[in-house]
Amino acid sequence: MNILSIQSWVAYGHVGNASAVFPLQRLGAEVWALNTVQFSNHTGYGAWRGQVFGADLIGDLVQGIEERGVLARCDAILSGYMGDAAIGEAIIGAAARVRAANPAAIWCCDPVIGDVGRGIFVRPGIPEFMRDRAVPQAAIVTPNQFELEWLTGRQVSSLDDAKAAAAALQARGPGTVLVTSLQVEDTPEDSVDLLAAEGGAFWRVRTPRLPISVNGAGDAMAALFLFHRLRWGDSRLALSAATSSIYGLLRRTAEAGAREILTVQAQEEFVTPSRVFLAEPC
Repeated sequence: MNILSIQSWVAYGHVGNASAVFPLQRLGAEVWALNTVQFSNHTGYGAWRGQVFGADLIGDLVQGIEERGVLARCDAILSGYMGDAAIGEAIIGAAARVRAANPAAIWCCDPVIGDVGRGIFVRPGIPEFMRDRAVPQAAIVTPNQFELEWLTGRQVSSLDDAKAAAAALQARGPGTVLVTSLQVEDTPEDSVDLLAAEGGAFWRVRTPRLPISVNGAGDAMAALFLFHRLRWGDSRLALSAATSSIYGLLRRTAEAGAREILTVQAQEEFVTPSRVFLAEPC
């Protein structure tokens, strides 16, 4: 399995490619990582150093890979946070070149826009870019609840609301939708739900809510869901496997009281999760 992952990179900690690449490699995938930024640490610390790379770099690197004659072996493109619309257009261009070489390749887009309680935290124009340009061209999208509401213009208060919004998003292009961090009317306060939609079917998985707030877990979740969806061809199995691994990773991180997710220390959770959560039809 070969995955082209276009995301940010941090030297310290685990977000973007620094969160997605290692779990994929630990599971046996080859990852062709293109970094959109090189920062000392994620911006949640309030201070960081480094450089944002230009959008033209993405096209140049993809062309270099294409010149090696290997784009036809690329199974998927994975993208996350986009610093600006120019980077987004470069990612769309990269996905188009991959799919021209391998029509079976799929694009998994994590449409990072904002979150409940924080609102929109990306630059102006990015939400509209995600809605109008990225989502319609992706095969898999992985919004959180806030992003699902923004992308569809629908309020999500119940499971039926979430299913209707996911279906509305599918109608705009992506065949598969994964909704993370879902809290609806029947979700217990001490739990969190995730919902997957594909082919007219819906599956939900519920885990305990952990006393932790860290960056990068969503990046790893999108990567793992993509991997298992490619591996099994089944979103229900992918939802269960990815959720189980991320829960184990976050549980280990919470127990250690760490600010950064323990991507390396808890790596066995990617291969053999210590607790398995089964996705159920809903």
